[in-house]
Amino acid sequence: MAEKLNVSTATISNAFNRPDQLSEGRRRWILEECKRLGYMGPNAAARSLRTGRTGNVGVMLADNLAYSLTDPVASEFLHGLAEVLDRRHMNMLLLSSQDDDEHRSRLQESMVDGFIVYGWLKKGRTYDRLLQHGKTMVAVDFDLEGCTWVNIDNYEGARRSAEHALQQPPENVAILGLRLVDTDRVCRIRDRELFNEARAISVRRLHGYTDALEAAGYQVPAERIWSTPTNTHQDAYQAAREALTSSPRPDLLLCMSDRIALAAIQAALQMGLRVPEDVRIVGFDGIPEGANIHPSLTTVYQQSAEKGRIAARIFLGEQEDANVLLPTCLLVRESCP
Repeated sequence: MAEKLNVSTATISNAFNRPDQLSEGRRRWILEECKRLGYMGPNAAARSLRTGRTGNVGVMLADNLAYSLTDPVASEFLHGLAEVLDRRHMNMLLLSSQDDDEHRSRLQESMVDGFIVYGWLKKGRTYDRLLQHGKTMVAVDFDLEGCTWVNIDNYEGARRSAEHALQQPPENVAILGLRLVDTDRVCRIRDRELFNEARAISVRRLHGYTDALEAAGYQVPAERIWSTPTNTHQDAYQAAREALTSSPRPDLLLCMSDRIALAAIQAALQMGLRVPEDVRIVGFDGIPEGANIHPSLTTVYQQSAEKGRIAARIFLGEQEDANVLLPTCLLVRESCP
């Protein structure tokens, strides 16, 4: 093709793969001529064999794909990730750690240059395979052995939100947690039942809450802490109803996600309770929906999209290969003024 157009092979390659290396007019002419002559560009498989690179980034999700694509925090993370990968003309292959087909998982994992792992990954076959691959890896929202990570300061964000809520001393406090125990049902936790996995973000948030409460003279027994298995409205609503019908009824709910907090507001209002007069509610995440309801949600804002951008830049070598801990921001609104 280069001979037919009287240009170098590098110029043909740049027209398809590195458009910034050519003027817009010259690139357009080359692409139009290639199309006219039936040449659709370099063979991706051949290029992969030659360079050892696929141009694909494997995004390993701790949850299943349907859940991750509907979760507002995960969606924001993927949006930030895609912004950087689009600019570099890289592809994103979404993988779920919950895929039980090991043969398919191995095949998919062979099609990528490395992995960005999002969410807490339980130790098991997928965990072990990732460590054995020897490919570039960046972990997000948890610490992976021997791997650069990008996290937010979950402990400090939770502690600051609890300290704010405690400025108006409550009578009774309950905590609505997320995946604090290894179960598929909504439940209260028992002593020593918590994940002893210090890397889980929910445990860090819980420690932030309890440290602030203890410093203010409050003791929250295990039976005043609920755990939801998923960050869905259904599970959150069930946990909120159980908490708000318990005795003594809490007048402060510390919620580990905005979805849980929004479900708690709905449950409280449907029970005839006033927010914040009868029960104050604090969330965590800073999703847009929290600002658009009434009463608006007091919450901890985390930089979900920026986590994705930073993880992509580290993966691509555009940013120093070092751990990143992002700060959070307390947003004080109507649900807990």
